[in-house]
Amino acid sequence: MKLSDFDFDLPEQLIAVRPARPRSSSRLLVARGPETVEAHAIDLPRFLNPGDRLVLNDTKVIPARLTGQRHRPGAPGEGTAKIEVTLLEPRANGAWAALVKPLRKWREGETVVFSPDLSAVLEAREADAALVRFNLTGDDFDAALNAAGAMPLPPYIAAKRPSDEADKADYQTLWADKLGAVAAPTASLHFDEALMAALAERGVDLTYVTLHVGAGTFLPVKVDDISEHKMHAEWGEVSEAAADEINATRAAGGRVIPVGTTALRLIESAASEAGVAPWRGDTDIFITPGYQFRAADGLMTNFHLPKSTLMMLVSALMGPERIREIYAHAIAQGYRFFSYGDASLLLPKG
Repeated sequence: MKLSDFDFDLPEQLIAVRPARPRSSSRLLVARGPETVEAHAIDLPRFLNPGDRLVLNDTKVIPARLTGQRHRPGAPGEGTAKIEVTLLEPRANGAWAALVKPLRKWREGETVVFSPDLSAVLEAREADAALVRFNLTGDDFDAALNAAGAMPLPPYIAAKRPSDEADKADYQTLWADKLGAVAAPTASLHFDEALMAALAERGVDLTYVTLHVGAGTFLPVKVDDISEHKMHAEWGEVSEAAADEINATRAAGGRVIPVGTTALRLIESAASEAGVAPWRGDTDIFITPGYQFRAADGLMTNFHLPKSTLMMLVSALMGPERIREIYAHAIAQGYRFFSYGDASLLLPKG
């Protein structure tokens, strides 16, 4: 298929820059087979059956965006430079891969100071990133990063406003637990205590898995033939207990519905014809129309960017024609799009 098959026109005013308050008041577009229903996130239990299982990503977003100063003594006109760093992933040797702007103003071996407690040295340049090493490690690093860093809002929000203190809570899920993501599993941002209580009352089961969402989730597809696209890799884990819970639900006739494309990609990476197995490692699974789903019976997800790999994933789940109908309906009805926007519940079999 061609990249243009996943394009659509989105009015600028439908890009959400702040989340709904309370979280579960966001709108929910339910697509049950050919049927489309208007609802809100708090209504989610109405569309689930007792014994269905939601799969939730418990990754925790780090405040990965840092702004600091590079001082170069004795260099007229170049003594001080503002340096912006977005952390991407830790490396085994203790360094971090990061995006640096402007990289040309930071030489290898030089120090950039982000706060009185936190600084970093540029160790090396890579093809798409830089390697930086901080002056702190472990809990000391986490505390200093939390104090100095800002939430790494997606580019389409960051272009409209800077990150602020509210984002440290808004851009984190209710059950965030395992540090490591530089982007939120945003379908989970619709859940609050009221919705969790309603799900429990309905008899809906929950399973937690971990996939550390990387900045690659925002990379554009640059090839016209989507089969030539190389998917970014992200680290994830499905525990033995999580695999057992998912398999038990399927065996009992319940539906397995991931919340977010990250949870879906992870359990599909761990799945075979025999079921879901414990799994740990990097996944670069690329789901496009024609893919045969082995673990997921549906998906709760936000509305995605045109021509993105996530548009390809939801097209694979619902079928390209049906997903075009769903998105046309959402645009016509003024649904809010992307990370802080509204949600959809996609149930291909109704």
